[in-house]
Amino acid sequence: MDFEPALYKKSRRDRTTVVCAPDSFKECLSAAAVARAMALGVRDAAPTLDVVEIPMADGGEGTVEALLASNHGEWVGATVTGPAGDPVEAEYGIIDHGRTAVIEMAASSGLALVPEAARNALTATTRGTGELIRDALDRGVTHILIGLGGSATTDGGAGMAAALGVKFLDTAGAELPDGGGALNGLHKIDTSEIHSGLNHCKVEAACDVRNALIGPQGTAHVYGPQKGASQEMVKKLDDALKHYAECINQQLGLNVADVQGGGAAGGTAAGLLVFAKAKLRPGFDMVADACGLEGAIADAALVFTGEGKMDGQSAEGKTPVGVGELAARYDVRCLAIVGTKGSQWEHSMAEGKLEDVYALDATTHGRTGDSFADAPAHIRAATTLLTKQWYEAPA
Repeated sequence: MDFEPALYKKSRRDRTTVVCAPDSFKECLSAAAVARAMALGVRDAAPTLDVVEIPMADGGEGTVEALLASNHGEWVGATVTGPAGDPVEAEYGIIDHGRTAVIEMAASSGLALVPEAARNALTATTRGTGELIRDALDRGVTHILIGLGGSATTDGGAGMAAALGVKFLDTAGAELPDGGGALNGLHKIDTSEIHSGLNHCKVEAACDVRNALIGPQGTAHVYGPQKGASQEMVKKLDDALKHYAECINQQLGLNVADVQGGGAAGGTAAGLLVFAKAKLRPGFDMVADACGLEGAIADAALVFTGEGKMDGQSAEGKTPVGVGELAARYDVRCLAIVGTKGSQWEHSMAEGKLEDVYALDATTHGRTGDSFADAPAHIRAATTLLTKQWYEAPA
């Protein structure tokens, strides 16, 4: 049986495109694999439809992979300084015909790169992130997108800036060692040798937290403990970052102490604001723009999205809610397929203006192992079912 687009609501009768824009199913399927399964399901239900696959992410883990899949980009590898000072192998992405680099901070400065017993919040450095930025600038990029999640660091982005040519000097004129703890000894910031490529490069950073750089709700107090900081270390780091912010204000004329979101990734957001003139953006918005998601949805008849688990946290900048909000803006129906529903999933459904949320575990009798192993088939079947239901519904 052929299903005709005319059965959509009247405003969509001239449209034949379905957009599949899911996030990854964490520890199960990449966003690209989920989008492909959804696309196959749509074609099973209605072979004449045009299907657009736009793998998505929210600026955290999987952002580079999603953007490379959406934009036919390429991976670039580099040996950089890890958060503990040891060399690590990291990768980032190049899209837009070599004009845009996509970097996940976790690849070079991530908490997962340091064994728990070896974590030292006072000395952890973002130098490796700066080395990735430098590598991209050396390749001539004019646009850099950076995901700030998962860092092991609390150095205000000083290590990142040092890798780009900024010198942080003590009273004797010697360069400070890496790590946020050393910033208490900062006397002078010398930006005279900063990488010239930053003058011609637009930098955007995915930032979904509101924490400031310093204070009780600042980066050291809120995130320091999970990075191995004791209460004594937390105080030292907060004091050091306060001194760092004062030096920036006095010497460079920029007040970053109270910037909303400046505390993201151990203050790397603040460092990017100062030294790369970065713009802080919600992660979903940054990725959606880079993927051309809004334009695709504006011309669509139906949109599918999804993630591994939908719960109350999904309303805090996660992909399905962002996709649903965009679809609602253009009066396009949006359906989510998720692995499972958690607490307060209804809240996220309402926030995203989603018309339905279909959970795979409800159809696999709780067989988590089977549902993980057969996830592509389950996603495909669910998409087929939902596509048929919407086509058969009265206009």
